[in-house]
Amino acid sequence: MKKRFLLAALLLAVLQPMKADEGMWLPALISQRIGDMQAKGLRISAEEIYSVNQASLKDAVVLFGSGCTGELVSDEGLLFTNHHCGYSFIQRHSSVEHDYLKDGFWALNRSEELPNPGLTVRFLERMEDVTAAVLKGYKPAKMDEEQRQALIKKNSDKLKADAVKGGNGLKASVEALYYGNQYFLFVFREYRDVRLVGAPPSSIGKFGGETDNWMWPRHTGDFSIFRIYAGADNMPADYSEANVPYRPKKSLKISRAGVKEGDFTFVYGCPGSTQEYVHSALVDYVANVSDPEKIALRTTRLELMKKHMTQSQKVRIQYSSKYAGVANAWKKWQGEEKGLRKNNIVKAKQAYEARFEEWARGSRYEGITDRLTQLYAARNPLYRAYEYYRESVLTIERLQKAVNPRFNTKDYYQPIDEEIFVAMMSAFDKSLDDVYKPPYFLEKRAQYGSMEAWKDAVFADDNEAKALSDALNDHFSTAIVPPVNQLNQSINLVYRDYMQGQMEFERERTFYPDANLTLRVAYGHVEGYRPADAIYYRPVSTLRGIIEKDNPDIFDYNIPQTLRDIYAQGGHENQPVCFLATNHTTGGNSGSPVLNADGNLIGINFDRVWEGTMSDLAFDPEICRNISLDVRYILFIIKEIGHADYLLDEMNFVD
Repeated sequence: MKKRFLLAALLLAVLQPMKADEGMWLPALISQRIGDMQAKGLRISAEEIYSVNQASLKDAVVLFGSGCTGELVSDEGLLFTNHHCGYSFIQRHSSVEHDYLKDGFWALNRSEELPNPGLTVRFLERMEDVTAAVLKGYKPAKMDEEQRQALIKKNSDKLKADAVKGGNGLKASVEALYYGNQYFLFVFREYRDVRLVGAPPSSIGKFGGETDNWMWPRHTGDFSIFRIYAGADNMPADYSEANVPYRPKKSLKISRAGVKEGDFTFVYGCPGSTQEYVHSALVDYVANVSDPEKIALRTTRLELMKKHMTQSQKVRIQYSSKYAGVANAWKKWQGEEKGLRKNNIVKAKQAYEARFEEWARGSRYEGITDRLTQLYAARNPLYRAYEYYRESVLTIERLQKAVNPRFNTKDYYQPIDEEIFVAMMSAFDKSLDDVYKPPYFLEKRAQYGSMEAWKDAVFADDNEAKALSDALNDHFSTAIVPPVNQLNQSINLVYRDYMQGQMEFERERTFYPDANLTLRVAYGHVEGYRPADAIYYRPVSTLRGIIEKDNPDIFDYNIPQTLRDIYAQGGHENQPVCFLATNHTTGGNSGSPVLNADGNLIGINFDRVWEGTMSDLAFDPEICRNISLDVRYILFIIKEIGHADYLLDEMNFVD
């Protein structure tokens, strides 16, 4: 009876009208949302979005690397993604002599396209609900949680093994949705030969740097171009000069008609992680402990890196990717913290929990929110130590270098790391109680008397560095991680019931599964927003805004002279650059295709507005907006800056 009710609740959840434009929907179930999408402006069918029987839009979308999305824009394997998604690969090819980060890179023919060892893309072959198969043999009255998980693993391993029979790059995963109330099988085909084709200079691809990151209005040309190669049989193959461009089942048609406020849009990509249904205790921890402390630690690291990067072109190249990686979440957390506090999300969650408990009185759900409160009270001090380790001492590169024979010394600059050592070790020592520190740390702290003296020893002696690295990692992995994991497992077990309870409590509410880096569809409209009283942000930015921000004295705002010359000639003042929409996105959606009502490419998703970054925990339809790069600006840069017109010849255009 319980299983039947849950399946009915899940079905009811996806059939209910959606609140505003919130939601990240499984493509395999998109037929259950297609009516709402079409009512809001979509002009294509569910089968055109997702199909296992014929080519569909899903076949033009890939998981790019380990955490971004990309899309096929030609029948010869040409792929668009974000500049920041390709950034580390562009950086690896860069040097003082060939600074592709600063100057950009454009292959003038296919022989000049650059291979990227380790870079893969994954196409989704199919997904299916396998809840019954995963839970086959489960007997609640006779099995504890450990036995349940063992059974799930056994059944999941069989499903995955059966799914990848035949090889040819097939990969499979079984993912839990709704905290283990539902399970889906995802089958991919992974390609391993992906080559860099083009990238604008950083003054376009990262225009505005960290100052503009997560902000609106935005004028960043955040794109890079790659090409997928395959063997002669069009199947995945290791890099070889004999490989040929991949022939996709589907590539996207590109619309040059543009966008205007109110236009229907949808995003097809791989959102990474959201926690929309969590308890107030977690939101309180994020807003008042986790985000502020992580922001402070990363502020220190960024300041130290920036100081040295501004003094040396070589160091700037070495640390550009590292800096960007640290800064991205740093800026996002600031917006998230501000949004959670400004919108009183903790109080809103607490009020919801009070209503839930009133409803749950006398049922099996009674007291469930109190149990979560108690579990978080036990977990949060340990989890704070866990996060502090990761954000402080475990970021010191000298300690990684001492134990990792494959450490990348090409992109290492010791003076930066020495200053980070002193700053992070000092913060770690000051902020955490001694109970969370390894005995070795306490002994050496007393021996050296200062972090500066300890630093000199660690950087002079590999054995000293290795001993400290081992002590920190051993204590972290044995004294911190296991109890955190155990408490998280207990919390997730309660969430499984709490999720069921929420679905019963709010039968009219739309429930969608949290993001987990699997393919999803989000939809909405082009729309501006009001970040504060008396302010309205229009949803489209133009080249005029780039010229207004242009500053030759600031690296992040020093645009190419060619772009200035083009603008001075006239006629391009209203060249579109970026636009806003109400699509629900998160990390992992970077590089996702943004499509119009006919399923044609109009842009590439690359960011969210700063005021709405709390959407990973609480989506506010009034303020949450995704930021996309207008495809017309990509085409403009390819032609006018890259002079790579030949790439346009293999694309398919409409409108």
